[in-house]
Amino acid sequence: MKAIVTVVGKDRVGIIAGVCSALAAYRVNVLDISQTVMQGYFTMMMAVDTSECTLPLGELCSAMEETGMEMGLSIRVQREDIFEAMHRV
Repeated sequence: MKAIVTVVGKDRVGIIAGVCSALAAYRVNVLDISQTVMQGYFTMMMAVDTSECTLPLGELCSAMEETGMEMGLSIRVQREDIFEAMHRV
């Protein structure tokens, strides 16, 4: 299953590495990534494949939220179809 990961927080060294390392630990594959820094704030969206993930999606969401808190970031994981439905204009 594909999912969308969003990351927001104050910019600093190591954000991409930290988030990608956490995802890799759960066997989540990054398919596409887009990131930018705007006025000192880091934002990133990632399309990921969770088909080999070692956790159910709900637990992955919680684990990545906790990782975000530890890193001083907001990290959200959503199923791709739900993300698309929420952002349809």
